[in-house]
Amino acid sequence: MIKILIADDHAIVREGLKQIVAEESDMAVLGEADDAVSLLALLPKEDWSIVVLDINMPGKNGLEILKDLRLSHPNLPILILSMYSEEQYGLRAIKAGASGYLKKVSAPNELVKAIRKIVSGGKYINQSLAEKLAYSYENNLKTQKHEILSDREFEIMCRIAAGNTAEEIAKELMLSVHTIYTYRNRLLEKMGMKSNVELTQYVIQNKLIEF
Repeated sequence: MIKILIADDHAIVREGLKQIVAEESDMAVLGEADDAVSLLALLPKEDWSIVVLDINMPGKNGLEILKDLRLSHPNLPILILSMYSEEQYGLRAIKAGASGYLKKVSAPNELVKAIRKIVSGGKYINQSLAEKLAYSYENNLKTQKHEILSDREFEIMCRIAAGNTAEEIAKELMLSVHTIYTYRNRLLEKMGMKSNVELTQYVIQNKLIEF
């Protein structure tokens, strides 16, 4: 039996994933978590085959949780599930140790196939992401500005470019508004930029978010 642990802060998403898996006789969702704390509490309770982890979690985001799990459970396969494009988070997720990256819109058609491939020891990435990985390794000496950002700085940059206010970002990430401004100022400095407008133009030009 393929034992699946789902970590997503939206109950409706977890329910949808469970319905997809329910059609398979050899796999089952035996655990659900809505944040990092509940996920970590569930890990010792079962011999999990795979964790399906949403990248957009409250508090610690999916990439931060992924890095923690790679240290504490290095042999546990993790499939990152995301509403974001491969350009935005796919490369970061795979480089951080994810066994696969799947957009939520693709889950109804690809989730079962992704789980089977990963549990059998493979990686699940689509052609677009595979090409980006190949290009990244071939050009590892040519670093783009956004690649020097931390995962949190990168996340906040994308949210700013998507039109979210500091207050909205703070509420979503469970951080203070002051902390958001600190991250913003730091990432602008790292990228040699002076305004949100300049930052947004960069994000659009590099196709880091989908509009």
